[in-house]
Parts: sequence; structure tokens; C-alpha cells
Amino acid sequence: MTCELIIGGSRSGKSALAEQRAHDSGWPVSYIATATAEDAEMAARIARHQARRPGHWHLIEEPLHLARALQAQAAPEHCVLVDCLTLWLTNLACWDNNARFIQERKAFLDALPKLPGYIILVSNEVGMGIVPLGEVNRRFSDEAGWLNQAVAKQCERVTLTIAGLPYPLKAPPV
Repeated sequence: MTCELIIGGSRSGKSALAEQRAHDSGWPVSYIATATAEDAEMAARIARHQARRPGHWHLIEEPLHLARALQAQAAPEHCVLVDCLTLWLTNLACWDNNARFIQERKAFLDALPKLPGYIILVSNEVGMGIVPLGEVNRRFSDEAGWLNQAVAKQCERVTLTIAGLPYPLKAPPV
């Protein structure tokens, strides 16, 4: 397995970079979308992402059970793109069941190193600003940071995007 994490802030270009890397793999692509359209603005965001993707990519919408979706889609000579981990984390946090949150996070982190093919994970870097107000917001920021650290540790490549520019943080040996 080859695993890549692409992180960055909002509108940093991380999804476009992930989509380009998936395209460049030359392999069939499965796109796991974790977003849910809870309001008109989010529905518009989802529509922009959908319009940008090739129509032949296989779409799986999975807001909660990411490990199960990855295990079902990952295969040799196949690329799986997950966009995005922070929306998935938000969905889990909104589930309001801490035991399920811990179980789903653990299942994802346990499954990740065993997956075949090329896995591309997109995540927001939310910890570069001020400490958020409110316990729920601070917990989310902490959980996102811990998740990004755990995923980055398992991935061979980690890229930070800023203003549409990719900055390699971790790359496989040449």
C-alpha cells in the first residue's frame, strides 16, 4: 500500500491536489465522500466538488463508517481518495456517542496500514490558528490534530497545501 495525506486550510487547494494525484496514478479511482449536505451552502460545496471530478470515478458517500468503506474499495492497482477526514471527524463528533467515536477512529487507524493500492487522504489543518472558544470547538481541534498526527505517521507521503501550492512534509526515499 501507498498512503498519502494531503493537509491544508480551507480553500488551500488540498482537494484539487488530491484529485490530480488520483488522476495521475493511472489506476481506477474510488472517491469516498464524507460530507453531508445539511444546508444549502454545504450542498453547493459538494456540487462544486462533484462537477470537478471525472464522471467515471466510483463515488461512495460514507459519513461515518470510513474503515468499512476503505476496506471495501481498496485493491491492488486501485486508487481510493477520501475527502475529507475532518468532515468525517465532525460527523462522528455530532453522533454524540463517544464509544462509537473511539471505535470508528480506532477501526480506521487499524485498517489503514493493511489496505492495498494507493490511498489518498484529505484533511484540514485546523491547529495553526488561535485556540478556539468553547469546549466542543477545542475538543474538535484537538481530535483533528491527533488524527492528522496518527495518519501522517502511517503515510509514506504527507503534503501541506497553502495558497494552492504543495509543500512536501514527508516523502518516500528516492
